Amino acid sequence: MATIMHVDMDAFYAAVEILDNPEYAGKPLIVGGYKDSRRGVVSTCSYEARRYGIHSAMPIAKAAALCPHGIFIPGRMARYREVSNQIHAIFPEFSPVVEPLSIDEAFLDMTGCEHFYPSLEAMALSLKRRIKEETGLTASVGVAPNKFLAKLASDKNKPDGLCIIYPHEVNSFLRDLPVGRLWGVGKKSEQELNKLGIYYVRDLLPYSLQELEAKFGSSFGPHLYNLARGIDERRVEPIHEAKSIGHEITFDDDVASLGILKSQLGRLVEDVGWRLRRHNLYARTVTLKVRYYNFKTITRSHTHETSFCDDDTIFQTAFSLLQGVKLQPVRLLGVTVSSLSEAAQLSLFQDTETAHRVSAVMDKINARFRRGAITKGRTLIHDDSQ
Repeated sequence: MATIMHVDMDAFYAAVEILDNPEYAGKPLIVGGYKDSRRGVVSTCSYEARRYGIHSAMPIAKAAALCPHGIFIPGRMARYREVSNQIHAIFPEFSPVVEPLSIDEAFLDMTGCEHFYPSLEAMALSLKRRIKEETGLTASVGVAPNKFLAKLASDKNKPDGLCIIYPHEVNSFLRDLPVGRLWGVGKKSEQELNKLGIYYVRDLLPYSLQELEAKFGSSFGPHLYNLARGIDERRVEPIHEAKSIGHEITFDDDVASLGILKSQLGRLVEDVGWRLRRHNLYARTVTLKVRYYNFKTITRSHTHETSFCDDDTIFQTAFSLLQGVKLQPVRLLGVTVSSLSEAAQLSLFQDTETAHRVSAVMDKINARFRRGAITKGRTLIHDDSQ
């Protein structure tokens, strides 16, 4: 039986800002742009701000209307990456098998390593203390037999949470969970399930695999069937063994604006490109993932003749793919790069080195300076008519 640990930093960008500016503590803090910004998007916000209904990917203008007395500041990716590097450097101290998911979360395969601790709780607390000592920030940790359950556990007692799901507790843990808490089930999906009288995971259990496939399709049907039973066969993949590097965002409210989707795509690309360069890897394929409000999920890919690791190539390819799909309310947006290698395959006909150098210079500047993070204008909301 595997032992998987999921580590998720608490409101990471906001937490870093509060760490550097203690006067923000206990106040509604919104990171993503100034209050009068017409094109800014919320990157994250403090837990105090979330009480007003503010969430990531929300236009700053809407957040300002919900919480006019909130503190609105632009993001500082340079600083967040600096702290992220500190956090990710801790993980190998606990396990040789680490899968970074994003700038502020990761999976650790603790199978076999758990014997070094008196209990799973002691193991998780040790990691939480180590992160707190190194960065001054809190992390929520979940421990379970697989990745799906570990991620679910880390979210249960946020912030500064700790939850352990033992193998014999899986069924009881899941039974009374609202179906909206299952990975991949958004508000629209939850509404469709509710129409069938499915409100909790226990309501899914009487349905056979064939029945769920008939109702929700050959992809989402088996997905629901397995998750309701706590089944997840995915293994933790270290970055050097992974076949791809990707990042995705699930929106709290379905997004139909191309401008907002474009800005979020730019943010996803920054994370993917940074991780690619951080591990000295190059890619040849870009894949766009879109999940619509009605459960339908599509992927579109493009493979280049030459290798790349710069943000511009990833973004331009992904955005071109996005423009080629039908625009309707989107629940989830993701970008993945694959066909990875440790050396670039340069073209005789394209000057890819310039783009590579620009990204490398931006990385160095962002790593050096704590303030004034450099980012691309595409991460701002643009008018859909443009």
